[in-house]
Formats: sequence, C-alpha cells, structure tokens
Amino acid sequence: MTRLNSDSATAVREAAQKRPAHLHENRELRVGLFGNPNTGKTTLFNRLCGLRAKTANFPGVTAEARVGHCASERHTPVAFEIIDLPGIYRLTLEVPESRVCRDIVQGSALYQRPDAVLIVVDATNLPRNLLLVGELLAQGLPTVVALNMIDLAQRRGLTIDAAELSRQIGCPVIPTMARKGTGVAEIKSALIGAVTDCTTSREAAEEHSSLESLAAIASNPARLEEWADRAVAASVGGTDAVGEASDTVTERLDKAFTHPVLGLLIFAGVMAGLFTVIFQMATIPMDFIESLFGALGNWVSTTLPPGAINDLLAQGVIGGVGATVVFLPQICLLFFLISLLEDTGYLARAAFVMDRIMCRFGLPGQAFVPLLSSHACALPGIMSAKLIPDRHDRLATILVAPFMSCSARVPVYVLLTSLLFRDRPWLAGLAFFGCYLLGAAAGLISAFIARRTILRGRSRPMVLELPSYKMPALRTALWATLDRGLVFLKNAGTIILAISVVLWWLSAYPHTDPPQEAVQMRHQASEVMPTDPQAAKALNVQANRLEASNATRESYAGRLGRIIQPVFAPLGYDWQLTVGVLTSFAAREVFVATMSILLTGDEDADVSEDSGLIDRIRGATRDDGTTPVFTAATSASVLVFFVLAMQCLSTLVVTRRETGSWKWAGLQLGYMSVLAWVAAFITYQGLTLMGVS
Repeated sequence: MTRLNSDSATAVREAAQKRPAHLHENRELRVGLFGNPNTGKTTLFNRLCGLRAKTANFPGVTAEARVGHCASERHTPVAFEIIDLPGIYRLTLEVPESRVCRDIVQGSALYQRPDAVLIVVDATNLPRNLLLVGELLAQGLPTVVALNMIDLAQRRGLTIDAAELSRQIGCPVIPTMARKGTGVAEIKSALIGAVTDCTTSREAAEEHSSLESLAAIASNPARLEEWADRAVAASVGGTDAVGEASDTVTERLDKAFTHPVLGLLIFAGVMAGLFTVIFQMATIPMDFIESLFGALGNWVSTTLPPGAINDLLAQGVIGGVGATVVFLPQICLLFFLISLLEDTGYLARAAFVMDRIMCRFGLPGQAFVPLLSSHACALPGIMSAKLIPDRHDRLATILVAPFMSCSARVPVYVLLTSLLFRDRPWLAGLAFFGCYLLGAAAGLISAFIARRTILRGRSRPMVLELPSYKMPALRTALWATLDRGLVFLKNAGTIILAISVVLWWLSAYPHTDPPQEAVQMRHQASEVMPTDPQAAKALNVQANRLEASNATRESYAGRLGRIIQPVFAPLGYDWQLTVGVLTSFAAREVFVATMSILLTGDEDADVSEDSGLIDRIRGATRDDGTTPVFTAATSASVLVFFVLAMQCLSTLVVTRRETGSWKWAGLQLGYMSVLAWVAAFITYQGLTLMGVS
C-alpha cells in the first residue's frame, strides 16, 4: 500500500508554513496541472476548484483548458489559480496539446509561466507516467506529483512507497484518490512547500540520480526510460509491480467490447438503452418546468394590462424560452450518462470499435475524438480537427462533423419522436437513437464520397490506449452535466430569447381586422347566449380560432412562410413549418420555440386548455382548420430533415475559419441542405404512398 513517512509529512507541513515572498503581492499561486490522459486529472481539478472554474481556449490554438480557483488550509491562507491543461503523453511530441503545454511551462509572450507544476500520475502505470514527470522536472519549476488511483493499485496487489518515490524523483509525491477527494489538502500544502523551498525540483531530482543532469536525461528517450524504471524498481513492489498481472475479467470484457460484431451490437444496445432511460426519467422534471412556465405566463397575462407589453412577455419571452428550456432535463441526463460511461472506461472501447469502421470510409483514426465531440456541439468538434496532421483527413472530418447529432438537435428530436410515438417510450427511444445512427451513417457515407472525389488519399489508423475499468465518479459527471446545462441555459437566455422576441413580433404584426366569418359567429353567440350558453361558448371558441389563424396568416411571418413554402411543399410542410425551418438556421433548438409561438392561436382546437406543449402542437391545424400541421408522415419528414440539414450559422463561420476559405463552408451548407431535402422528400412521399398519415 502507499505510505508517506512521518519525516516527509513533517517536512511538507513545515514548508507550508514558510509563505513564499511573492505571495505577499496579493496574487494567486499559479499552478499548471499536467498529466497523461485517463489519469483522473480533471477529476482532481474538479475536487480542487469545483464551481469556481471556467473553460477557455488558448490564444491562437484550439486546445482547451479549464481555469479554476481555490484556497489552501486556514493556517496558511494562500489562493491558487489552477490551470487544467490538455492531457499529454510526452512534452516533446509535435502535437498541438504538447506544444501548448511546452509553451506554458517554458513561458512565452502569450503564456505566463506558472509558479508551480502539479502532475497527476496513474499509480497502476507508473513507468509510462514518469516519462512525462521527468520531462517536466527538467524544466526547473517547483513540482508536486499526485499519485492518483492508489485504491486501484492496491486492489491489483501493488505496494507503492510514496516517500521512496519522492526521494528517487526529487519532488513531493502525494497519494490521492481524486474520486473521493483523498489527498487534496496535502496537495495544497505540498505546492506551497515546493514554491517556498529554495531548491528547485530539477536540482532535487538530480541529487537522487546517479546519471547526468535531468535535462540531459529528459532529452534522451532511452535514458529517460531508464530513470523511470529505476525509480519504479526502488519504490514499487507487490504482485503486479511492473503491470504484468493478468486480469481475466478485464480481458473478457475487452474481448466482448472490442469484438468487430459483438462490440457493435453492445454499443448499439448501450446507446438505445441510454436514450430510452432519458425519455422515461425526464418526464417528471419536464412536466414541472412546463407547468412552471405556464403558471408564470398566466400570471403575467392576468397581472399586466392588456397590450403589446403583455403579449411580448407572456408569449414572446416566457412562451418562447419556456418551450426550449422544457427540454433541459433530457439534455442534462444525456451528458450525465455519457460522462458516467466515459469514466468507466467503456467509451474508449467503443472508440476502438468505431475506428475500424471509420477507416473503411476514408476517415482517419484521429477523427473519432472530433466526431465524438460533435455530438455535444459541432463547434468544438470542428476546431479539434486541427489535431489531425493530414490536410485532406482534416478537411474530410470538418465537412462531416455537423452530421453528428449535437445537443441543439435534442429538443427537436424529443418533440418529433414524442409526436410520432405518444405513450410509447420504447419506440420513441429507438427512434431517438435512430436519429443519431442516421446522422453518423450520413457522415460516414459522405466522407467515403469526399475521399474518393475532392479529397483523394488514404486515412491513417488511430493509436489508442485503453484505460483501466473503474467505478464512475458521480461528482465529475455532475460537474460535466452542470457545465453543459449552463451553456444550454445561456443560449436560451441570449440567442433563443432574441429569436423568440423577433418571431413573436413577426407573428403578431401587422394587426389585421378579424375575418367576416368570425364577426358573424360572435354576433350569433351574443344572440343565443340567453337561451343556449353552451352553443354560444362553442361559437366564441371557433371565432377565436378563426381570428388567431387569420392574424397569424396575415402577419409578417405568415407572408414570408407563404412565399417560400412552395420549396418545402413536396416535403409535406405548410407555411408555418416552413417558417420554423427558416428560423432554426440561426439555432436548431429555436424550432421548438417557433412552433410554440406560431401555433398558440390553435391551442384551443381539439385539445383541452390545460394541455402541454406537445399536445398543443399535436392538435394544431393548417389553414383549412382540419388538417393537422404534424401528420405522421410530416413529422417523420421533419425529423429526417433536421438530422441531415446544416441549420447552424455558427458552424458555417467556424468551418470558414478552420479551413481558411468560404468555399468549404459553402460546399458544406449546399451539400447538407440538398441531402436533407431529398431524404425528407423520400420519407414523406414514401410514407404517403404507404397510406401513413
């Protein structure tokens, strides 16, 4: 088991009491957080900083970092600024992540050099992890090593003497379990002690090395490996000292998860089950959010005097934003479950399986990460394609990344699958998963075509390390979910709010006189009210529907939709759906808010007054007053269209920036729009011929 002797622990505490002189300047201790991928680095960062963190891009590159803040223990009040740097295997590799880490640790005009370095290493794989430690120690900065996953090492029969390892490498080594928060306080004290100590980590490491200077060792791979092996041999023992013990359970799982056929079936089953769980578990919070916004809208309507301000707040702001925020539970559940899967180590096995498929379609192995990121948002996916060295490989990845179903599509998928499969969550879940599968298939086929026409060339396979299996960290999953949820709410409070207000104005103005038929109905209602109140109420309801339908049809939105509607008529769309498609180009999730705003005039047609959003949209009719806006064939057509269409202005801008030319962005928009139109046409016309209505 890991241990830190009393002398070392006392030294750490004493060093922590010596406050570094520069810390009296009322500034934070700047710490660079380094580590190999899959070492629990970000989990430790979340333990250190929690909510006091934000994500940022490095200047001039697409590599991302999280910057957080925390404080030390009370007896040594020191503030820290922690920079969670990209995971790297070696500092000297010529990849963007390693270049960023090199620039940070060496200091440059763009990057301020940190005061100290914190390196997270995997206790179950020390020989490989210490290679990065040696390179960073050679930079001469005060360094602390977090020996993470010690619980996994113990279960594998390893015994690690942290004090001896500290003597061998020349810097403090703190045993940690990031998932449980073990060792966090000791890390803070050790960092203060490392900065306070007048001896640099490089000098300390060289004191315990019989070789030449650590800089010379780090520059020679063979010597660096010898240095790492010597440190491991002196400090690690047990039945799995060199990581050679056989884990039959792990081997069996790997054989199943990475099997060419069984692995794909497991992946499909996991994803289908995940989306079904999302549908079933999100029902209660969705109903609560919808009721909350409904009550808020009713309160505004009854509290404020009638007029434009009342309508703007109740219908444009509350109605539009509420129609999108209602899908927040599904989005949060999606990212929470995906984070758990990633933490267990399963997603790396899924990546291995998918790599075999992608290479056959002309995509490089390195494209898996950008495409996986695109399932959250195409923007970081496209930007991370910069990591792909070959230009043709990179362009192919960028062009197909928007086919991956991003989180902005989730509200649209939820709405349309709910319309298609009411009270049938298993079918809705399968249809939801089918949307992701269709988008991925379209991306692969499109890449296959591109690599054999405009981007000829051979793709490169991906080198992937499979992490160890472990229990997922609920805390990490919750932080990831919170981050994504806040991003979604930020969009709802900015982009969606602005578009909702514009849509409300377009659908509310100009004011028109009620149709003559509605006027006659109201006159008849007043005549029969004394003798037949029920008939009078029915006449007034019908008159309200006619007035609302006429007002929407004659509004600016209605006029624009009728002008462009012939283009989408073969897909089964009326002018209202056409407006929804056009406005969603700014942001896909706006489609739901658009439908809510445009169809509120039909909320009393065929549905009760307390019906939810989906029921109101399901009961909405076209101008003839009888034909539903969303028939089964039309709903399926819209669903296919949104899976395949670009519908994202921001993605086009990022594509232009990353490719350096508008021609690739134009090709992306044109190709995806045409493909979406054709596929939606085939879907609608095919279902209509089959008698589906």
